[in-house]
Amino acid sequence: MTPPDDGQAARLPRNQPRGEAVDPAALADVRAALGDAPRRADLLIEHLHAIQDRFGALRRRHLRALAEELRMPGVQPFEVASFYAHFEILADDAPAPAPVTIRVCESLPCAMAGSAALLAGLRAAPPPGARVVAAPCMGACHRAPACAVGHALVEHATPARIADAMEGAAPAPAQPPSYAAYRARGGYRVLAQALSGALSREEMFSRVDAAGLRGLGGAGFPAARKWRLVASQPGPRHVVVNADEGEPGTFKDRHCLETEAHRVLEGMLLAAHAIEAEACWIYLRDEYPHLRHALEREIAALRHEGFVELPIHLRRGAGAYICGEETALLESLEGRRGYPRHKPPFPGEAGLFGRPTLIHNVETLWFLPDILGQPDGAARHAAQGRRGRNGLRFFSLSGRVRSPGEKLAPAGITARELIEEFGGGMEDGHRFAAYLPGGASGGILPASMADLPLDFGTLDAQGCFVGSGAVVVLSDSDDLAEAARNLVRFFRDESCGQCTPCRVGTAKAARLLDARHWDRALLRELAQAMADGSICGLGQAAMNPVLSLLRHFPDEAAP
Repeated sequence: MTPPDDGQAARLPRNQPRGEAVDPAALADVRAALGDAPRRADLLIEHLHAIQDRFGALRRRHLRALAEELRMPGVQPFEVASFYAHFEILADDAPAPAPVTIRVCESLPCAMAGSAALLAGLRAAPPPGARVVAAPCMGACHRAPACAVGHALVEHATPARIADAMEGAAPAPAQPPSYAAYRARGGYRVLAQALSGALSREEMFSRVDAAGLRGLGGAGFPAARKWRLVASQPGPRHVVVNADEGEPGTFKDRHCLETEAHRVLEGMLLAAHAIEAEACWIYLRDEYPHLRHALEREIAALRHEGFVELPIHLRRGAGAYICGEETALLESLEGRRGYPRHKPPFPGEAGLFGRPTLIHNVETLWFLPDILGQPDGAARHAAQGRRGRNGLRFFSLSGRVRSPGEKLAPAGITARELIEEFGGGMEDGHRFAAYLPGGASGGILPASMADLPLDFGTLDAQGCFVGSGAVVVLSDSDDLAEAARNLVRFFRDESCGQCTPCRVGTAKAARLLDARHWDRALLRELAQAMADGSICGLGQAAMNPVLSLLRHFPDEAAP
């Protein structure tokens, strides 16, 4: 071999692959955990769950073996697993994790109910065989404080209830009615009409348009317009159900699926028929394992009856709030980190696997059978709003009210009406002081503004929005400045880190809010930079609680 002219030693051919060798025993472990599941890159997160469920954590040797099994770069499983909070990566020689992890919710409704004291007590004296960690919202804001013992949700959590859950004696969560029960009540009748042609696609579009139905995950985009956009694109097309709610104060998806899962499935299949989709995908947050098992069972029953042949894929989240953002959800469905995409193109043009994709929230789909079921269904739906607004919607009501919970109420209802008519009034000993009209990012308004209608666009002048309909009620006993700190800490922890304005801005905001005196000018400047420069709504709206406090509660904003 002729030496190279630059004086460098000649490179000899490699006789082994780059990186660490794959342990044959680890490869056997991975194959056993995956079973006969397809070896596809888009199933990476499902495969990571399967391995962690089997072994309690993700050992690095298993991640290397998984990369080998899926024929992907060795770093890819680690890169994806390290993004999601519910995956635990351990070195090969690290001690085994505690058999049970207790996650205590520290989001605002649970903090108001005393979760900090519960967390401190558990950390001081953890139950045998358990480790205790703080965690974000678990979708049980109306039964706060909440925690998870392993995968068992404990509501109205106390040390005694947690001990019961450790013994396997936690109350069984609510289960949706079966396929047979739903059919006996007339379920899937509307879908049958659509499939037979008795209900035409054009009529479906017209009725959804006449009902004024919007996307109810937060943005409020008109549903019929979204349908027409996706249907106008060349196939194949997909329908994706966003069931990854994680906003503190929000639990409506859970309610809809627990009470009428088949109604949501029928709505999904109606939307799929309307746009001539070739497959449906349901992305369900990992905090709802009871719903995952129920949906697996009921989808299997639906297939068994031969009622529909459209493929329905159920996918499991892994503890990342950002995946509620529609394009981050698509990235996760494709087996990657949940980084929001730049728009355009929009998902209706190039969504899942680059195909036109209709993404709907659970609540939007829940209303479709009623709207499409009768010629006057759209008119009846629209007429149920108040103050000129269209239809009904679910409000997740939590905080200082006597009867918190999911409330099906008219769009355009006011916060005061919601509290008095649906929430049983304020808790004894509490005076109404403030409320969040739209969850963590919707801002904070004083009780003096509780007569404003709650709907899309009605709160813009106050710098707030209704979003997903999560209404958290605060009283004169609550520290509003601490509430704002709690919300900003949530956004700091849940930022995906992709863009600098959000990643650095939320961390900077949390530090500024911990100061004895707030630098108002700097907070406003930071909020503007984050709103202007962040890729997605998380960074753009993360400072809304702070800005609304500075605007509507100047005394509270100067702790």
